[in-house]
Amino acid sequence: MSSTLSPRAARILTALVSEYIHTAEPIGSARLAQSAGLSVSSATVRSTLAELEELGYLQQPHTSAGRIPTDRGYRFYVDQLLETQRTSRGSAAMEAQLRKDAGSPALVEDVLLSVSGVLSRASKLVAFALPMGDGYGILREIDFVPLSSSKVLVVVVTNEGQLTRKAIDVGEELDPQELRRAANYLNAEFAGLPLEDVRTAVLERLRHELTLYDALRSRALRMAQTSLEDLPRRTSLFVDGASALLDESAEASGISFTTLRAVLRMVEEKERLVRILNQYIDGPGLTIVIGQEHRSPDLRAFSLVAASYADGTRRGTVGVIGPMRMHYSRTIAVVDGVAQAVSRVLRDSM
Repeated sequence: MSSTLSPRAARILTALVSEYIHTAEPIGSARLAQSAGLSVSSATVRSTLAELEELGYLQQPHTSAGRIPTDRGYRFYVDQLLETQRTSRGSAAMEAQLRKDAGSPALVEDVLLSVSGVLSRASKLVAFALPMGDGYGILREIDFVPLSSSKVLVVVVTNEGQLTRKAIDVGEELDPQELRRAANYLNAEFAGLPLEDVRTAVLERLRHELTLYDALRSRALRMAQTSLEDLPRRTSLFVDGASALLDESAEASGISFTTLRAVLRMVEEKERLVRILNQYIDGPGLTIVIGQEHRSPDLRAFSLVAASYADGTRRGTVGVIGPMRMHYSRTIAVVDGVAQAVSRVLRDSM
């Protein structure tokens, strides 16, 4: 996007977005030329602003007012920030707080519970932390315990020690030795995989390759499918600082109370927010979503800044949600710094 603008237009646009973020007021050409230290006349700035508005980077709330950035203008500004060297803000202090809150050894849930509060206070925005994995855990072992001639207790154990039991009736008499072999087959095939991936793989094999398996494997897959249908999810999202949205709204963010209520409901309905966040966050590094880039209409008045953390094998995400007129430079540095701190804390506890 930056390649479509001249160096002067890029500098003027960057200066306007920065000024608007700090003042929350439409920026006029004379004020911009003075505050940004541009060595050009107000007429030149006015002409450039008109071009930027025509290109969709700016808009003019009222005919006699100055201009404010559009979603595209914010995106240009953020992309410019990402091209420069970032420094983590207060990462040492935040890391010390995380270690203190989480204890020793640090458990993932304790760290993330602390993260949402630490990040919200540092950014003054709504902060969230997504656990590593898919919310169901990693399969350590599956076992079939005979209850009667046709009833079986399916026991699923995750790598974190979470244990789920489910009794099923397979409708036929089963030999305990066959059940043991069926469990051995499933463990050999799927142990170490996320449970969601196990469920998907089982369905695929049943759908496409059932005729290739003998009766033992077919029965094992059907029992696994039944037992994995209704697995309870772990706590899948930690959120803090929802009241920050109300504070920002009072600070001329331009967000209506109707929109605020919709987002606050989303924060309360954590599973819905998790689904939305997972649509964006699919790899390492920083993720920034601005305004109309959101797939959910309820979030289009907001921006999201997120960064991934890792313990060496799996990844999770921490981040913030706030108005588009947020202090991106500070927010990016804080989120990035917290993600790095979480990674170090978790690696040290392994």
